[in-house]
Amino acid sequence: MTIEEHQQVIHELQGVIDDTQYTIDRFEASGMDKQMTEDYDRLLVILDDAVKQQRTHALAMSG
Repeated sequence: MTIEEHQQVIHELQGVIDDTQYTIDRFEASGMDKQMTEDYDRLLVILDDAVKQQRTHALAMSG
């Protein structure tokens, strides 16, 4: 991948991270993290995976 392609993927992953974090915050604020624990856990997995993928692309850009 080119540096520009890595940057594009990093940018798109940031959107996933932001949206997922917003949803997690809403879950916690409304108590849904206690009522819908499986869904809450899935959100945490999505967030973790997106952060890891973003880090991988950032490292690939640095050589």
